Amino acid sequence: MASALPAANSAHVIVLGNEKGGSGKSTLAMHIIVALLKAGCRVASIDTDSRQLSLTRYLENRARWARKSGMALELPSHFSVKLGEGEHVRDIEASEFADFTEIIDRLGETVDFVVIDTPANDSYRMRLSHALADTLVTPINDSFIDLDVLGRLEGSPFTVTGVSQYARLVEEVRDKRLLSVPQGTDWIVVRNRLATLSSRNQRAVIDGLDQLSGHLGFRVASGISERVIFREFFPMGLTAFDPLERAVLGRRPTMSHVAARAEIRELVEALRLPMPVPATAPQAEEAIAPLSAASAEQAAY
Repeated sequence: MASALPAANSAHVIVLGNEKGGSGKSTLAMHIIVALLKAGCRVASIDTDSRQLSLTRYLENRARWARKSGMALELPSHFSVKLGEGEHVRDIEASEFADFTEIIDRLGETVDFVVIDTPANDSYRMRLSHALADTLVTPINDSFIDLDVLGRLEGSPFTVTGVSQYARLVEEVRDKRLLSVPQGTDWIVVRNRLATLSSRNQRAVIDGLDQLSGHLGFRVASGISERVIFREFFPMGLTAFDPLERAVLGRRPTMSHVAARAEIRELVEALRLPMPVPATAPQAEEAIAPLSAASAEQAAY
């Protein structure tokens, strides 16, 4: 890694990271971005998953749907890091570092938050992103296969017998970051795609996460349920924070939309982000505030 990391100046950097694919990083990144925009914050987003570009595609869909529906849908200032070019690894990394640095420098002090989506593999772009994180959000699916990306668990009750590769990567970049940033990185693990009914396996996963959190130093955020609507949002670039209206959604809203909004709102609150200004705009308050039972019923029917 290059010796001098780019500095995001006064912006708070939120990184979505996990070496395991399919964990929901891009979906959560998009919801965090829109939540901050609706709260009146200035937001930039960076896609460092230069091959998949899932967040970039999500935002492109949002811009296209805004034009098609005539709705004013908030968008961040968005950038993507180009794949490095060169004959040697050193040259490729230098190219990617230069592109990343140029993006951060262009942002200057013009934004309050930078949200970075990362590739699901141990790459230079992934490590560089993690090294900048003030807040690191790691979504994991609710299974022991996904817990294995953090550490090894044995026995009953569970004992942590080893640290996995991704957790070691995070430990390494957090330790290096502490040398220059006293507050370090706040690491939050988010339980994702939860089953609606509790089970013995789910309770065991919770116990395993509790053991790992004490060992690795992360916080556990309330989980996000498995909902089809999160997949349905992507083609339109929508989120649970967008208005629950037929004109926006393209169909009648359901109670599932309302429940999804409540879950994501709790998650954003659990991140404990340093909000630079209060959300005083009426539309921001309406978009993020929890719905009453009466308004929920009206939205669904």
